[in-house]
Amino acid sequence: MISVPVNRAKVREARRLGRAIARDVLALSRDFTTVSIERTALRFMGVSGTGPGGVPIPNIIVDRLLERGVLGRGAAWWLGLLLARGADLGRATADIASGRLPAVGHTTPDEGRAARARATQMVRARARELADRRASRGAFRKGLAEPPRPWKYIIVATGNIYDDVTQAVSAAEAGADVIAVIRSTAQSLLDYVPEGATTEGYGGTYATQENFRIMRGALDDASRRLGRYVRLTNYSSGLCMPEIACLAAFEGLDVLLNDAMYGILFRDINMRRTFIDQYVSRLICAASGIVINTGEDNYLTTADAVEAAHTVLTSLFINEAFALEAGLDRSLMGLGHAFEIDPSRPDSLVVEIAQALLVRQVFSGAPVKYMPPTKHKTGDIFESHVLDAMFNLTSVVTGQSIHLLGMMTEAMHNPLLMDRFESIKNANYVFAAARGLGAELEVKKNGVMARRAAEVLSKALELLRHVAREGLPKAIEAGRFADVSRRPEGGKGGEGVVAKGEGYFNPVVELLEKKAGLARNGPSSVAGGGTPGSGPTTRAEPREGRRLTVTPWGFDQSFEAIRGFPRLRLSHPRPLTRTTSWFDGET
Repeated sequence: MISVPVNRAKVREARRLGRAIARDVLALSRDFTTVSIERTALRFMGVSGTGPGGVPIPNIIVDRLLERGVLGRGAAWWLGLLLARGADLGRATADIASGRLPAVGHTTPDEGRAARARATQMVRARARELADRRASRGAFRKGLAEPPRPWKYIIVATGNIYDDVTQAVSAAEAGADVIAVIRSTAQSLLDYVPEGATTEGYGGTYATQENFRIMRGALDDASRRLGRYVRLTNYSSGLCMPEIACLAAFEGLDVLLNDAMYGILFRDINMRRTFIDQYVSRLICAASGIVINTGEDNYLTTADAVEAAHTVLTSLFINEAFALEAGLDRSLMGLGHAFEIDPSRPDSLVVEIAQALLVRQVFSGAPVKYMPPTKHKTGDIFESHVLDAMFNLTSVVTGQSIHLLGMMTEAMHNPLLMDRFESIKNANYVFAAARGLGAELEVKKNGVMARRAAEVLSKALELLRHVAREGLPKAIEAGRFADVSRRPEGGKGGEGVVAKGEGYFNPVVELLEKKAGLARNGPSSVAGGGTPGSGPTTRAEPREGRRLTVTPWGFDQSFEAIRGFPRLRLSHPRPLTRTTSWFDGET
């Protein structure tokens, strides 16, 4: 197979730096939880449905615990306590939601142990259910043909899940291997997961458990008819990363967009919130066999694809490290890059091939995701179609794994059925015609491609060294990724970060860490820069009203480390009856 020379010593150093950067940031997760993680624990335990005004019950419960200042004990502990006292799940959730909670000081040690035991029992039962579902899906997949790589990945985005099904099945019948259902615009900024089937949305369809179930069932039926397995993708980046991952796991999704920095850079979501949430969401993906897709391709929509190529590689090393820290196998890391060089640039295709080879070789054990040209497309559909053909050729020659098909009507409107058909036909032809081409080619020693690959790797390594020195939050603030700057203390959702109190309990995270073989020896010191698995160091226990200085980020930040932040003010959901718009949905 065609390849570029890669300095393995530099790759090893880059990986070492990536792990150091990720561990530095993840030290924060040891002393803090988030409202989304607590809602995820409740959902994992079977809590679902909506209350008054359509507000999800997990939100109501966590909101109530925040009001009482007791979320630092863990939502699962409170639910386990009421269950241990004899309430069924419906009664226990209703009591917490209405504020009928015993005072912490009025519970005995025996009751605390019983609460933990009951919650753990429920989580283990649900984990067995999840394992059974994963095994059943694996058996279903084994009975069907696997498509050759690159997998042809198509997006549907009608705003109506039933219309999405029609378009998805049509695409599968034409040859698509992976169907991604675009989320409704700005869902990543909602601090709740909507319920039910979506029939009208803005530029996409909400990521809900019911929508997952509907599309999964339709694609399974199509897979049986076609004799090959068709994969389903959705999106989890945003304020509800672990919740969406949990729902996706139970509904049998195959791929989730799940990036450690996308929400920070492109949705201005609080850094602490994002880094803590992504860890738990990836624990869930690891346990359920979901392939994550990262979003480095987005960097090249805001920065130049040649000048910023090394930032993509740098971020890939960091995203890989975050995934490894959550126990995710490399076979589940769909690390992302893109074909986004200005086509008017001389030798643009030569440089694209060099960069694609570099990523594929450095992350050879990962199902690398290759994204199509978008930035330099105009209303000229013929030029756009040719550009997509060049992208298709690059992908098959360089051995990419997941290939998001370009659309000739990109930058004009959401793709129509015929647009997708033409895109699939283009890819089918190029992939069939050039499948063996990569094995027949060699890269010229010291040629353009070899020099370009070496340059990108060297620049990425230098940037990793810089990020390791200054800390990832400061690097993001300096605009080193995607030419976007975000303040470490800024962004949306920061009020949803909660200090763990004495006796904090989350049986979902404990079980998933154990399943992934991750050592956790108690909370580490945030101020001391401890890392996950390193065990406790000198530590100031977060107490209500006490101020801490958090320093693993490479900056000093003081804040009230209270067990429960003030009441979380949610934008409560409205009925899902909205007008479809031709805006791009959530990616």
